[in-house]
Amino acid sequence: MNKDFFSDIVVVKRSGQRVSFNPTKVAIAVKKGFDSVYEEYDEKIVNNIKEKVLNEIEKKFKDRKTIGVEDVQDVIEDVLKKTKHEDVYESFKGYRERRAASRDAFVVKQQHKFVKAIESLGLKSAAEENSKRENANVDGDGPMGTMLHFGSTVSKEFAKAYLMDNKYAKAHDEGAIHIHDLDFWAMGTTTCTQIDLEKLFKNGFSTGHGFLRTPNSIASYASLAAIAVQSNQNEQHGGQSIPAFDYYMAPGVLKTFKKEFKQELSELLDIEGFSKLINFDKIIDIIDKLTSIEFDITIFSDFMDKSERIEEVFHHAYDNAIRKTDRSTYQAMEAFIHNLNTMHSRAGAQVPFSSVNFGTDTSPEGRMVIKNYLLATDAGLGHGETPIFPISIFKVKEGVNYNKEDPSYDLFRLACRVSAKRLFPNFSFLDASFNKPFLVPGDYTTEVGYMGCRTRVLANVCGPSVTPGRGNLSFTSINLPRIGIKHGIVLGERDKADMKGFYEELDEMMDLVKGQLLQRFECQCSKSKANFKFLLGSHVWSNSEKLDDNTKLRTVLKHGTLSIGFIGLAETLKSLIGEHHGESEKAQKLGLEIIKHMREKCDEYTKEYNLNFTCLATPAEGLSGRFVAIDRSIYGKIKGVTDRDYYTNSFHVPVYYKTTAKHKMEVEGKYHKYTNAGHISYVELDGDTVNNVDAFEKVVRIMHDSDVGYGAINHPVDRDTVCGYVGVIKDVCPRCGRHEGEGVPMEQINSYDCCGR
Repeated sequence: MNKDFFSDIVVVKRSGQRVSFNPTKVAIAVKKGFDSVYEEYDEKIVNNIKEKVLNEIEKKFKDRKTIGVEDVQDVIEDVLKKTKHEDVYESFKGYRERRAASRDAFVVKQQHKFVKAIESLGLKSAAEENSKRENANVDGDGPMGTMLHFGSTVSKEFAKAYLMDNKYAKAHDEGAIHIHDLDFWAMGTTTCTQIDLEKLFKNGFSTGHGFLRTPNSIASYASLAAIAVQSNQNEQHGGQSIPAFDYYMAPGVLKTFKKEFKQELSELLDIEGFSKLINFDKIIDIIDKLTSIEFDITIFSDFMDKSERIEEVFHHAYDNAIRKTDRSTYQAMEAFIHNLNTMHSRAGAQVPFSSVNFGTDTSPEGRMVIKNYLLATDAGLGHGETPIFPISIFKVKEGVNYNKEDPSYDLFRLACRVSAKRLFPNFSFLDASFNKPFLVPGDYTTEVGYMGCRTRVLANVCGPSVTPGRGNLSFTSINLPRIGIKHGIVLGERDKADMKGFYEELDEMMDLVKGQLLQRFECQCSKSKANFKFLLGSHVWSNSEKLDDNTKLRTVLKHGTLSIGFIGLAETLKSLIGEHHGESEKAQKLGLEIIKHMREKCDEYTKEYNLNFTCLATPAEGLSGRFVAIDRSIYGKIKGVTDRDYYTNSFHVPVYYKTTAKHKMEVEGKYHKYTNAGHISYVELDGDTVNNVDAFEKVVRIMHDSDVGYGAINHPVDRDTVCGYVGVIKDVCPRCGRHEGEGVPMEQINSYDCCGR
C-alpha cells in the first residue's frame, strides 16, 4: 500500500461532506462483514482482505484524487467475491442494501410511518402519544425482554440519526469511544441513584401506581426498601444503591421492638394477674418515648417497685421483645435479599441492579440490622445459592469497626467471614485519602456510597457534597489503547513513544466526549417531572421536591455527574513503552501521569461548565472485547496488546500477570484518588478462605493501607448440589461426606434446616 497515494485521496460521503481517506474504516467495514457471519475466524484473513482492498483502490483510482464512499464499498464487495468469501460477501451486500433503505426512511421522516412511530415514542409524552399508554401493566414474561431488545436496537439508531451530532455517532461506531446505554438516550433517563430512604419513609411515598404509608415495623421497612429500588430501576438505565442501609433500617427495628415490648408486657402482666394494679396507658406512653432498644430499665421503677415479681415480668418481657425483634430483623433482611433476587424491573426484563452500603451505624438498632443482614447473606437463597443482588458493600471506618477495640469490630469480622464464603460483601474504605476529607462527624450523608459496579458520587460543585439523592447522569469511555498504539513503539514505527502526540490526541478525544456528554445532558434536561413519576415525583433525586410539573430538570440534574471513562491502561502502556504498570516503576509512573492528566481535564471542565465532570475507571467487561476486536482488525495481533479477547479493565494490573495481592493493591491503589467517578480493585485468591478468615481480613487490611476506595476479593466457591454445602469442596463434601457422583440418603437431606445447616 502506498501511504502517499492515500494521504492525497478525498472521500465524498453520501451527505456531500468531503473527508480524507482513512484506511482504518476499510478494516472496520471488513471486520463487521466477518462478524455478521462467523463467531470465530482467523483475524489474519481480515487484515489480508483489507490490504487487497487498499491495493485495488489504488490500482482502480490511480488517476483520481476524489472517490465516493460507494466506490470504496463496491471494491470491498469485489474483493470478498474474488477471494471466495461468498457468505461474507452476501452479508455485506445485504447490509448495504438494508442501510440504503434505512437511510431513505430516515431522510423522509415525516412521510414514513415507521419513522413517525419512532419519533412519537422517543420525543413525545404520554399525553401526546396514545401508544405510550397502551399497556399500564406490562406482563413480565420472556417475550417482554425480546420486545425491549428490539426497542433497544431501534432506539440506538434513532439516537445516532436524530439526537446527536454525527461526529459522536461516528466515533462510537468506529470504536474510538463507547457511549454507554446509548439506547436510553432518547428517553432522557439518568444512569443511577443513591436512594435516600429516610426521605421516602418519613411521609410515605407513591410508586406511580399507588401510595405506600410510612412503614411501622422492620418487615415493612425492608419491604418498602425493595419496592423503592424496583420502582426507581424502572426509570433509570443503570443501577440502584442504598447509601446507608443500616441507618435507614434502624428506626424500623425500634418500632418493632416497641410493639413487641408492649405485647409482651400486656400478656405477662395479664397472665400474672397484675393488669388491674398497673396503669398500662402510662407504660405505653413511656415505651413510645424510647429512643433506643437499649435503655435503663429503671425508667419503669414506679411500676416495678410494687413487687419483685412485677420487676421480673418487666425483665422477662424485655428479653422476649429483644429476642423477637432480633428474629423479625433477620426475617426482614432475608425477605429483602430474596425480593431483590426475584422481583422484576424494566417490564420484566431483569431483576433490579441493586447495591446496599452499610457498616457504620453503631446504635444497637443499626448493629442488629448489620448483623442480621450479614447472617441472611451467609444463609443464601432458598436452595443455599449465593445471592447475586443486592451487591453488598461494607463500609470500613477506623474508630467504628476497623480496629479490634472499635465498637463494631465484631461486625467487620463477621463481614469478612461471610464474604469469605459468599464473595459478598465487598468493602469500601471511608478513611481513603479522597473519601475522608468529605466526612462530617455525625452526618452519615457525607459518607461515600458506591454502586456495586463501582460508580461513586460525593463532591458537588452545585450544592452539598453528600451521597444520598445523587447519581451518575451518563458516562462515555475512551479507547485508550488505540491512542497508545498510534503513538507508541509497538508498531515498530519509532524507537520512542510520541508522548506529545499521545496527549494531544487524548485531549482531542476528551473534548469530543465532553461535548457528547453535554449534548446528552441537554436532552435529559429537556424532560419534565412528569416523565419520572418516582425518581422526581417521589423526590428521590436531590432537590426534586422544588420542581413543579412544568419546570425543566437542569436545576436538579446538575447535582449528578458526567463521567469520562477509560479502559486498557495496561495495554496502553505496553503500546507506548513495552511494559505495563505492574512490571516496572517506569510504566507505573507513566500510567499515573496519564490518568492524573485525564482527571485534571475533568476538573477543568467542572470549573468551566459548573457541572460535575468526573473521571471513571470504566467497568468494561463487555466493552473491552468490543474495542480490542475492532483494533485487532485495524492493526492485527500485537503481543501484549491485541492478542487477547479483551483489554484489561480500567487501571487494573492484567489478570495474566503473576503478582502478589500486596503488590497489586499497592500499584492499583494509587489510581483510586484520580478516578473520582468510580473505581474498584480485585484480589483473586486460590485457596479456601472459608476456614481462614484471618488471611481474608489481612487482604482487606492491605486494601485499606493501599488507599483503595472500593475493593473486592474473589475466590473459588463450590456448592454441593445435594446437601447445599457452600465452600471449597475438594474430593469429599465436608458436610455430608459425599464424593462426586454419589447420592445422599433422603433422611440425611431432610435433617438439614432451611439454611443448609
